[in-house]
Amino acid sequence: MQRARTSTWSRAVVAVAVLSLAGAAPVVAGGGDAAGATGFSPGRPGVGDPYFPLEGNGGYDVSHYDLRLSYGPATHHLRGSGTITARARKNLSRFDLDLTGFRVSKVSVNGRTARFRRSGQELVVTPARGLTRGSRFTTVVSYAGVPRTVTGSRVGYGAYGWIYTKDGAFVGCEPNAAHTWYPSNDHPGDKASFRFRITVPTGRKVVANGTYRGHHVHGHSDTYVWDQRQPMATYLATVGIGRWDFHRSRTPRGIPSFTAVDPALARQAARRHTSARTARITDYWARRFGRYPFGSTGAVVDNVPRVTFALETQTRPLYGFVPDTETMSHELSHEWFGDSVSVRSWRHVWLNEGFATFSSWLWEEHTGGPSTLREARMLHRALGPKDGFWKTSVADPKRNRMFSAPSTTAAR
Repeated sequence: MQRARTSTWSRAVVAVAVLSLAGAAPVVAGGGDAAGATGFSPGRPGVGDPYFPLEGNGGYDVSHYDLRLSYGPATHHLRGSGTITARARKNLSRFDLDLTGFRVSKVSVNGRTARFRRSGQELVVTPARGLTRGSRFTTVVSYAGVPRTVTGSRVGYGAYGWIYTKDGAFVGCEPNAAHTWYPSNDHPGDKASFRFRITVPTGRKVVANGTYRGHHVHGHSDTYVWDQRQPMATYLATVGIGRWDFHRSRTPRGIPSFTAVDPALARQAARRHTSARTARITDYWARRFGRYPFGSTGAVVDNVPRVTFALETQTRPLYGFVPDTETMSHELSHEWFGDSVSVRSWRHVWLNEGFATFSSWLWEEHTGGPSTLREARMLHRALGPKDGFWKTSVADPKRNRMFSAPSTTAAR
């Protein structure tokens, strides 16, 4: 064995010497030409999710997103850069990022300019050198343009993604709209930490996921900084831009809470005790489900009449209206089931939604309403044997019915 290993090593040395004398550069373990390095191949353009085959990408895992963006509410213009830190899962000659629209001006990988091209929602990146399996690499994408609201989708919402408001933006991306405003590996199977540095005109404020790190004044604009250190799925990332009233406090159990309320809804939110109810519900779920999984809780309450959904954006759910307690208990339970514990495939979204509906029944029972058992029986009795409810497979409702009543277990 020892002799065979030495002989192989000797032959390798001779081969390198011959290649060098012939003027050819050998491929080394640290990388190689991205286009033609032996043993290097492209990452897949999608993770193969049965409902969204091109969402996400193969060949790497993202660990962190750093989004440095500026937004002009008057022009709807968004520009800046997304820095993506990732680790290669194979020897990569090139890889894809998800990004729809925008003009991409430059892409670099590990500080070196990279070639790129557009292919539908794919931003195909070819680094100057191949990326070896297990290596950590950083990609910076500089881009600018106008985010496109997703409309006409049959998935279940009238409009979602980057939604324009009178004073800024309401951003709710479930299931597949993250790549309409930042470059990403847009699938819940690849979670990462986030930092948001969002610049807006003075007079506007920005709320996002995680912990508020303050803001910096630059003449007629302000930059707001937010950190989400715990891993987060791309569709749960949000930036709310507007003339917010900020409310900071702690729950009775000591969890930091941050709520942003559109001034137009301030009185109504105060009457419904939105901030206090968020605190009570969060604490109750922590007793029932285990320790709160993130660094803060809260809510984003915007005045967007055309929004027909609430969303469990990580650390503070997103509402386009002042929510009732049923909606709040549903969305806040997602912090445990859906956010901290996420689906690997969108066909299993019922694991998120069914549990959250069950949780809203638990909250009703806790606050003196009917028991959870009674709620379940009432729902079952309301559904006749020929009801269309029973024609949908809960575990595979199909893409256009993934948020239908059987998946959410909520026949309303």
